Amino acid sequence: MERRSAPHLLASEVVVVGGGYAGLSAALRLHDHAVDVTLVEAADRVGGRVLSETRPDGTILDHGGQWVGPTQTRLLALAARFACPTFPTWEKGSHIEVRHDGARVPYTGAAPAGAPGVAAYARVTGLLDAHARTVDTARPWRTPRFAEWDALSAGDWFHAEIDDADALRRLALAVQGLWCTEPDEISLFHVLFYIAAAGGFEQLMETRGCAQDSRFTGGAAAPARAIADLLGDRVRLGEPARAITCDADGVRVRTRSLEIRARRAVVALPPHAVRDVEFGPPLPRARGGWLEGNPMGRVAKVHAVYATPFWREAGLSGVATLYDEGPVGVVFDNSPEDASCGILVGFVYGRRLDAFTALDASARRSAVLASFTRVVGPRAGSPRLYTEQDWTRDPYARGGYEAYARPGAWSRHGEAGWRTPTGPLHWAGTETASEWNGYIDGAVSSGLRAADEVLRAVRG
Repeated sequence: MERRSAPHLLASEVVVVGGGYAGLSAALRLHDHAVDVTLVEAADRVGGRVLSETRPDGTILDHGGQWVGPTQTRLLALAARFACPTFPTWEKGSHIEVRHDGARVPYTGAAPAGAPGVAAYARVTGLLDAHARTVDTARPWRTPRFAEWDALSAGDWFHAEIDDADALRRLALAVQGLWCTEPDEISLFHVLFYIAAAGGFEQLMETRGCAQDSRFTGGAAAPARAIADLLGDRVRLGEPARAITCDADGVRVRTRSLEIRARRAVVALPPHAVRDVEFGPPLPRARGGWLEGNPMGRVAKVHAVYATPFWREAGLSGVATLYDEGPVGVVFDNSPEDASCGILVGFVYGRRLDAFTALDASARRSAVLASFTRVVGPRAGSPRLYTEQDWTRDPYARGGYEAYARPGAWSRHGEAGWRTPTGPLHWAGTETASEWNGYIDGAVSSGLRAADEVLRAVRG
């Protein structure tokens, strides 16, 4: 009979569970206020849904979140504090639209002028913006048409507003790109809340001055690693939280080899990971219902690396949207700042990913490279390196980039279940953010908010 060794006992004023940007930001804030804090992370690295790989030749590939925009001030503040430089995302040259019939159309700007469905798409996204301006992002349930909008899926509302197949395709790709799901799976209210949290639909969709404005020279995980270096041995990697128990004395967190006793805890895990933890006493019904109603998006991020960004010589930006039957929905030029090699990154979303994962590795690679070839030409078919990161298979995130709310989840469980502290437990994670919800900046702001809740509780 196997004997389990007793866990190593630790005492800390506060314990943070999760080493993504939310947990790291919470721990950093507490550390800055001289609070004794311990952070436990299941993986052997920090960053969570941000994963920067440095290849043997020095090439950096961002397999998870990677961009930062000028209004994402909290993430930029971390980058400045830890001297992590950024550079503009490449978008010079003609973009490519591949239509559902296979037509390949070069264009500049946000969309091809006069293209099928563009006018109706612009009208509907304008309505989304107008409705989003009425959303209360701090107390979403106080939004005037909250229950009405939450009862609908985005797909229901799109079909009620327009009967234009091309516009519906454009809207579907926008939903896939932003939430990694399909229009009929996501609450219309959640779409509006998310737009409001970013400051408008254009902020979400565009590059210069918007969410995709810049990238990190050392990879998007560079600030996360810098925080972990500062915190030192307060960060415990390879320690998945298995049980969190609350009692009159505070919190006990049990991991693979540790038992940590603390006054308060910040839980900064993706929804699926929260559901894997045993809580004693069980979580309140509203919190459990909220977690059930917020599944993770479905996305794989694929890279192809070439000797040079050859498409630039042909006047192409490497930016593309694809409405055909291939797996890839959106493509960007992900080359390093010095263009020492050429990198294309593509995204496989939602139901496209469902079909993509049914293929074997060779067929998946061929299908992605066929998409890249349609965008920049035949040279895209022969990369020197090809990689895939299917976030649905990540053992801790189990999806990406973020969770999304199903119809009815906000109205049934949001007020009490979204981020209300549960006794000594405080909730963080990008899904709990009021600004830039779903983004790295939202994760940072959520960690700061949770840390401030803790500071008020333990320090007055």
